[in-house]
Amino acid sequence: MNYDQPAVIETTLGLLDHHYHSFFSVVGVARRTGHPVPTDTRGWSQIIVSVLTGIKGIERKKGADLADGSDVKGANTWEAIDTPRFNGVIKSGTQAEYSDSMSYLDNTPFLFFVLWDINDDGRHRCRIWVVRPSDDPEFRALCERWYEARANREISSSNFQLHPPRGRDDDIIRNSYGNLIYPRLFSAVRNDERFMLQRYSPDVLMCGRCRTP
Repeated sequence: MNYDQPAVIETTLGLLDHHYHSFFSVVGVARRTGHPVPTDTRGWSQIIVSVLTGIKGIERKKGADLADGSDVKGANTWEAIDTPRFNGVIKSGTQAEYSDSMSYLDNTPFLFFVLWDINDDGRHRCRIWVVRPSDDPEFRALCERWYEARANREISSSNFQLHPPRGRDDDIIRNSYGNLIYPRLFSAVRNDERFMLQRYSPDVLMCGRCRTP
């Protein structure tokens, strides 16, 4: 990664602060009017990942979230009225190329998972995990079990969901067909004034792999 990592971290933390302020500036109105807080978790997650990794988006075109074919999944528990999950993690039930096929994993450089939640101390935070689908045996085995169950009609849903560690400090992301410890790329928590870096591990982009708990 041939870019200025301190500058990247500072930019990322600044974006997290901006997102926090924009989100909570409308919480009061949302509560008074009985509506969800208007926030684009998907868009913010993609932007944050692009800043951290240097992988650009696709200029508002259809397809993968990032220019190299990678995808970003986001979930936000802030003021949530349901149970946020990572949805549609792998291709299934669509007309897209490689849908319902392990070939999707072979042709996806990275899957990024961005969770916006609150820790035990009541602090807002952002954590990002990354999987290298073409080179991660445990994750591939999980996906293969799910694809096989769908092919055998053991399950009818085409939505491959992962359940993030909402409110927990661990890196275990759960699925009915396997719970794994995912490589954490980044985490930051907000103090009384701004977000502070907890972890940044860019090496997982090169060698990170899921592990069994």
